[in-house]
Amino acid sequence: MRHLTALRNLRDRRERRERRRQADRRYGARLLGAAGVAAVAAVAFGLLLTLVEGQWRPLARLDASAARDLHRYALGHREWTAALHLLSDRIWDPVTLRAAVAVLTGWLLYRRAWRLAAWAAVTAVAGGLIGLLAKTVVERARPALNDPVAHAPGYSFPSGHAMTATTSFAVLMLVLAPLLPRAWRIACWCVAVFSVLGVGFTRVALGVHWFSDVLGGWLLGLAVVALTTWAFEAWRADAGRRRTPVSRGLEPELTEATPEPGPRVR
Repeated sequence: MRHLTALRNLRDRRERRERRRQADRRYGARLLGAAGVAAVAAVAFGLLLTLVEGQWRPLARLDASAARDLHRYALGHREWTAALHLLSDRIWDPVTLRAAVAVLTGWLLYRRAWRLAAWAAVTAVAGGLIGLLAKTVVERARPALNDPVAHAPGYSFPSGHAMTATTSFAVLMLVLAPLLPRAWRIACWCVAVFSVLGVGFTRVALGVHWFSDVLGGWLLGLAVVALTTWAFEAWRADAGRRRTPVSRGLEPELTEATPEPGPRVR
């Protein structure tokens, strides 16, 4: 009997070790995936920047045709233009989105989710500063259109609206996802993606950005989010936190009254 019990205990230990190894491999794959996304986005942004600086003709024609066609439509449909202004300058405005992230960060501090609050703040601030630095370095002029329907200060590449939307909606979803039921989570991810794409469209449609500006903002914002997420996931691996897909949020422990670290995995 003792021999059978010892065999069962040995088998259970082996199964637990195997489950831990499998979990470690999956977690490592997610870390590598985040790093890969960041690398791809950064390389794509660098390539786009090279094409913009070199005034690559196919890209220049795409920028010019998109600006011209959307501007013509905006001039002929004032209600449509008013709706674009509402979305771009009020609902999806960078100030509004940054304020939402600031409120979320304050709530995380209240919940004592210190590292997640730091991740949210660093992602938002780093995105803003990197975007501003890129604008200053590139110094690309905004579209010059006859009878413009909107005006914006500063340089054009990359789009600050597009980059802020990318980082802000990513922060909001990656933090709040664990608190949402599965059906709501999917719907909210869809709304977030639609909003990020919608921000870019409004900026081109209003004639204050080239299409390539918006694409650059999306890529650079994605690179920032992927890099900070990779760093946060690496910390969770070191701390032995419970492993979950990133689509369910960065810290599932938020659903608990007082988040506590899980047992350290060895």
